[in-house]
Amino acid sequence: MRTLRDILDAAARGVFPPADGRTTVVPQACRRDAGVLSFTAHSVVFTDEDPEWVRATLRATDCDALAATMNARFLTAFMDRTGRRTDTVDAMVVGSPLTGRPAVELTEIDDPDHPRVVSSRRRRDDVRVWAADGGVLVLGRGIGGRLEVAVEVEEDVRHRGLGRALVTAARRLAGGEPVWAQISPGNARSMRAFQAAGYVPVGAEALLTAR
Repeated sequence: MRTLRDILDAAARGVFPPADGRTTVVPQACRRDAGVLSFTAHSVVFTDEDPEWVRATLRATDCDALAATMNARFLTAFMDRTGRRTDTVDAMVVGSPLTGRPAVELTEIDDPDHPRVVSSRRRRDDVRVWAADGGVLVLGRGIGGRLEVAVEVEEDVRHRGLGRALVTAARRLAGGEPVWAQISPGNARSMRAFQAAGYVPVGAEALLTAR
């Protein structure tokens, strides 16, 4: 059986599940994370719940079958079944690793009280933090153990390209592996920064976390 990490690693290389309208159910990679990944005409549900419950609930969802895994009715049933919560359905993007030093000056820090760090440590392991003049860059292990980036740019230095510089720097700090990010589709500012930094969209995700 392919694991969640196998699927993600393949997607980072541009090799996606078949666009066959089906749903693959795989076990959770850890107790913390469950949820749904949606690719072109194929979804992946990662959960330790009974796969037959997943399939039966999807069949009972009153919508286009291709949209069922991200439909509010299915996600609500999934949360009720598992006692979990979710915030939103995010766009899922990935950037290939880059060599060389970051173009922006960064200092690795230990600031457990920074809001972006607090948020990252709730959903990631092995979190590392770098400070820049006017921003913060966070890398950590998220869904399936993949490397994920989050950044924060102070309001008074926005619109100067710092966000793009930080997410580009993450690709240079990645140690040779892809860097993933989750972006709310309504956050056009962030989406543009990641795209300008060479990240490409690969799908959508709904992460369910323990309450």
